[in-house]
Amino acid sequence: MRWRSPHLLQLLLWITLLICTAASSGFTICSYNVQRFTINKAKSYKVIHTLTRVLSRCDLALLQHVVDPDGKAIAALLKSLNRATDRYDDFSYKSVASKALGTSAEDMQKYVFIYRVETVNVTGQDQYKGKQKFVRPPFAIQVQSNKTAIKSFILVPLHSDPDQAAQEIDWLYDVFLEVSKKWNNKNVMFLGDFHAACAYVTRTTRKSIRLYKNSNFSWLIGDKVDTTVSEDTNCAYDRIVVHGEPFLKTIQPFSAGVFDVGKEFKLTKNKVLELSDHHPLKVVLKSSALFLRATPPWLLLSLSLVLRSLLFAL
Repeated sequence: MRWRSPHLLQLLLWITLLICTAASSGFTICSYNVQRFTINKAKSYKVIHTLTRVLSRCDLALLQHVVDPDGKAIAALLKSLNRATDRYDDFSYKSVASKALGTSAEDMQKYVFIYRVETVNVTGQDQYKGKQKFVRPPFAIQVQSNKTAIKSFILVPLHSDPDQAAQEIDWLYDVFLEVSKKWNNKNVMFLGDFHAACAYVTRTTRKSIRLYKNSNFSWLIGDKVDTTVSEDTNCAYDRIVVHGEPFLKTIQPFSAGVFDVGKEFKLTKNKVLELSDHHPLKVVLKSSALFLRATPPWLLLSLSLVLRSLLFAL
């Protein structure tokens, strides 16, 4: 076949790869209890390097147990993420944080969201001030992204107090009612260290938790998933929960789970424990696939047929 050109074949292969990439890439949300992340912890090169490697894989990440009254620890983390290297040059990162929350002067914690400026637009913030007595009341944000199929959604974090974990998880329903009304948006995701397993939340106590009883809420992290690092525990403390079928349909199937830092980065368990005794969680939202939406179906079909004929002719 004289008309066959290696340049044409390369072009068609490149277009096909671009289409497949647009279809498969998504928007990654992470949640990580970083176990008392302070300025002293941020001064550890190993800790900050590992945490940077984790967060660089997320479009949007929730950090919990951040003890950082003057913001210096998060500033150090952002400096690491935004440093001029080939590895992270594709994105720049910013943060939005709650006020310090808690009842202990020595352990006032912040919820901190780290996000990619290029893919995330934080359009609203809300510190829960309702009647329910959370130890660390949720700090919700509304997010817009052109990278996702869902476009706009709300994230509600919770680092529960272990002694009233079941009660605080149940109260998230009241938070849902408040934020969904405030922003007229029922696409809500709850995430964080709920202590939603083992002795803190049992099968019996689940019967009184509205996020379990109401079928509109989907728990993406199963009860048998171990979200802890230590070999002494096997508990699904950390969870991700979404409201509504429209939001659930935008989740990439089987994408919700634990990110095993030790296995991925080939670190010993002791090195991982220097960062946290929890694993990060991640979930991927389906891509908006702008390229696919903008490309006429007839053109995609034509490219596919031409490519097939070229490949068969090889």
